[in-house]
Amino acid sequence: MGHFKGGLAMATILACGGFSAICGSSLATAATMAKVAMPQMRKYGYSDSLAAASIAAGGTLGILIPPSVILVIYGIMTEQSIRELFAAGLIPGILGILFYLAAVAYTVRRDPDSGPRGEKTSLQYKLKALGGVWSTLMLFLVVMGGIYAGIFTPTEAAGIGAGSAFLIALFRHTLNFKVLYEILSDTAKTTASLFAVIIGAMIFSNFVNRAGLPDDLLQFVTSMNLVPLAVIFLILLIYILLGCVLESLSMLLLTVPAFFPLVQSLGFDLIWFGIVVVVVTEISLITPPVGLNIFVLSSVLPDVKTGTIFKGVTPFWCVDIVRLILITLIPALSLYLPHLLYR
Repeated sequence: MGHFKGGLAMATILACGGFSAICGSSLATAATMAKVAMPQMRKYGYSDSLAAASIAAGGTLGILIPPSVILVIYGIMTEQSIRELFAAGLIPGILGILFYLAAVAYTVRRDPDSGPRGEKTSLQYKLKALGGVWSTLMLFLVVMGGIYAGIFTPTEAAGIGAGSAFLIALFRHTLNFKVLYEILSDTAKTTASLFAVIIGAMIFSNFVNRAGLPDDLLQFVTSMNLVPLAVIFLILLIYILLGCVLESLSMLLLTVPAFFPLVQSLGFDLIWFGIVVVVVTEISLITPPVGLNIFVLSSVLPDVKTGTIFKGVTPFWCVDIVRLILITLIPALSLYLPHLLYR
């Protein structure tokens, strides 16, 4: 894609989407792609604004495209099927990639010098490069294909994915005792922190329910005589405002216990609401003044000013708002695959 204007930025978006599908973390996706893609875009004269913004925006896909840590936590908190949530996130995730590509095209059209053409590569070179990632593609197909086909649950898929990745590392001779120790150590730390978060979320959720907040919230909304969809848009407005001062996980843990009983009582599907919540949380990762992905990039790329990244990312969160409205007004975008596969 690099031989036309903005092509490398578009390729970065696609790579972020692919990496998200095997990573599940927005921050990890942004940090990793910054090290991989930024040097190449600078090599071909891309502006720091467009290059960093495409990485920051592409990184947000990590919390929506399955497997997603945020969707797992939401599923546990609301007692919804994680497998259905994963299926529901696929089409909105692909839609996000397409909208981000459109944002790159818009940016380059306004400022052609921000994304100059790169070298045109031969088909032979592309096939050779693709051969280097065949194992990653196979890993994704095995894990996600098994989940969607109902062969194994998301929990079992995690074990199969980890085991397959271990075999791939052995096959490539990239695994030694030092690396294995670091992997196991990081896994233990991540698992412990996630369990601490989930346990805290469940305690908070039970406290909110016993305190009667969902009932009080329902009575308050009913007294305002708002139509159900207006309530949803009011909730989304609250999320967007909170996203300016809170990071994504904190926002989810604080709000979902209060909001999901209300949404359920209004007759909305909680699988659909989960995708809507994750998409609006995505937006918070790249909006000022507390866009967590922006600050992750600033730490990885200390020579790029935070203001430069925020300026470049504006078209991306604008198209994200459009996508959020579409997913909210057209629930079938989220519910088509779960209904087709599991209901």
